[in-house]
Amino acid sequence: MPVIHITNRAGAESTLEAESGISVMENLRDNDYEIDAICGGSCACATCHVYVDEAWAAKLPAQDDDEKGLVEDEPTCKPNSRLSCQIEMTDALDGLKLTIAPEA
Repeated sequence: MPVIHITNRAGAESTLEAESGISVMENLRDNDYEIDAICGGSCACATCHVYVDEAWAAKLPAQDDDEKGLVEDEPTCKPNSRLSCQIEMTDALDGLKLTIAPEA
């Protein structure tokens, strides 16, 4: 089972044993992390905004235009910002490191 290393909004670090085949957002939400996921993963909001560790950014699929537009509109956007609903968890992402972005 792959793991995700998570830093929450308060700066506390934890490790989550993640389920492959579902989004990072679903893994976070289903394990009570601070992800609202108001749109349920349809890339229509940015309430699952995370910062992906720089070492992992190139290993993820590129953002599509919808995700890029939503992330860029976030006042807390950084170059490593992603929507966790748009990242499918796979065994290849074992060890993924991310930080949950602050609420906008």
